[in-house]
Amino acid sequence: MSDLRYPIGKFQLPSAYTPPLRSGFIADIERAPGALRAAVAGLSPGQLDTPYRPGGWTVRQVVHHVPDSHMNAYVRTKLALTEDEPTIKPYEEARWAELIDGRSAATETSLTLLEMVHARWVMLLRSLTPEQLGRRLRHPEHTGPLTLDWMLAMYAWHGRHHVAHITSLREREGWR
Repeated sequence: MSDLRYPIGKFQLPSAYTPPLRSGFIADIERAPGALRAAVAGLSPGQLDTPYRPGGWTVRQVVHHVPDSHMNAYVRTKLALTEDEPTIKPYEEARWAELIDGRSAATETSLTLLEMVHARWVMLLRSLTPEQLGRRLRHPEHTGPLTLDWMLAMYAWHGRHHVAHITSLREREGWR
């Protein structure tokens, strides 16, 4: 049985960042809102409140987590572009998911929010030069600096990762 936490596998750091690879990552980020919307289309409230794996978040919490995370990533991108190697603030994503909006809000609010954040973020990402994508930031939970290239790869994976949590649950449960 595969690890339900990582339905597409764990994040793999690219060995090099090429223009086609970067374009692919940006395309993944651009597609993420539509893919998430499609993943939850037609689900009942009970299905939305079903954990995607034993001990995991509900589908609803996953939907709300993605824009929470990607809003942070968008802000971190802007910080890295406008400050010299900023140290970014982590957040307690598991605790955010337990707040009332993460547990109970209509998924449409987060689907729309994700679409709007990604519209701005993709516009910004497409404008960046390789030098800008090499700009660095520090994350207290990582050793050494990270680059915007790293963030691009990570968040391309992150959207696909969470969509797969939902689509693999739908498949396992026979939810069409």
